[in-house]
Amino acid sequence: MTALPPCPACHSTYTYEDGGTLTCPECGHEWLAQPGSAQSGGPGAETARVYRDAAGNLLQDGDTVTVIKDLKPKGSGGVIKQGTKVKNIRLVDSDHDIDCKIDGFGAMSLKSEFVRKV
Repeated sequence: MTALPPCPACHSTYTYEDGGTLTCPECGHEWLAQPGSAQSGGPGAETARVYRDAAGNLLQDGDTVTVIKDLKPKGSGGVIKQGTKVKNIRLVDSDHDIDCKIDGFGAMSLKSEFVRKV
């Protein structure tokens, strides 16, 4: 049995493998398991953030998603209705994971927990 690397976020040794990703049960951090790469968590180690929708599906740049609940954007008079399709998303590393354009609203940032991959 091979030893798994510690979590790069909190350095916990209780990491486990789930499919193609490594997961830390203490802080919830997920990163790609890449054999032969620097996964020591030290300087030079690169970890790729894993983006998942509300159903747990893996999201990628260019995907089409559907909004799963009505969202009222701050500073806007309208509401993004449940079922609105959002095409060609772009994943970003911030508190709102998705940058996109929504017809009638323009450029917007969404959280991945409020969308489902189509």
